[in-house]
Amino acid sequence: MAPASRRLGKTGVLGAFEELVLLALLHQDREASPVSIRRELAGRLGSDVAMGAVYATLDRLVAKQMARTREPRSIPSGPGRPRTYFEILPDGLSALEQTRRIRRQMWRGISLPASAARRRIT
Repeated sequence: MAPASRRLGKTGVLGAFEELVLLALLHQDREASPVSIRRELAGRLGSDVAMGAVYATLDRLVAKQMARTREPRSIPSGPGRPRTYFEILPDGLSALEQTRRIRRQMWRGISLPASAARRRIT
């Protein structure tokens, strides 16, 4: 499999939502289920996140070997399907670091006018 940098596409950075999902995985530590990832994102972003977007992004991250599923703890998850947990892999950490480094380079020297922060897009 290609190194993480080759799996990031031409720009060398993660997509915005992939980055957010990987960061949510880190915040969730060992309890990162799709539902808890969605809750983490919604809480930090201040808006709802579509469950389908979370599942699709997790599937992409697993396919890119940046995350993986793991077996649940021995604690039963209740009736129904067993809960699936996700964890970040070293390539996911590398991709986050590379994305952060490139974003910092792009922001270096930029100062947004104060009026831009107050302006609302309608």
